[in-house]
Amino acid sequence: MILPVTLTIAAAAAVVNLWLAFRIVPMRVKGNVLIGDNGDALLQGRMRAHANFTEYAPFILILIGLIELAGGSTTWLWIAGAVFVIARVAHAFGMDRPTSSIPRAGGALATWALMALLAGWALTIAYQANTVPAAKTFQVVPSGGRA
Repeated sequence: MILPVTLTIAAAAAVVNLWLAFRIVPMRVKGNVLIGDNGDALLQGRMRAHANFTEYAPFILILIGLIELAGGSTTWLWIAGAVFVIARVAHAFGMDRPTSSIPRAGGALATWALMALLAGWALTIAYQANTVPAAKTFQVVPSGGRA
């Protein structure tokens, strides 16, 4: 079965992951930093933004994929995927600042809220699928006065 929402969001996540990595490499080359951050706050922030992305992306993608496979609303899954990608890009820009910022906080909060909503949606699907509706019973009553 092809999962177009999941495949598209996974591809977008791969692009974001590459972008996050490419923001780090020139800084490492310029500062001749092969391991760690060498005390560079901007490099440290970019490394954490990349690490944070790789910590959340698998959970979000797995939840989106399983919900899509279970027949969840593709419209809401598209919205969830877009929110995730935008939130993580905003978070990365916010991590470039040495202090807290709206993009950083907003990206983190949106990611957490999205993960909680997707987890709740997945649990709802899982337990609704295992609920068997009560069988309807009826009684056949002969017509015409014969029993």
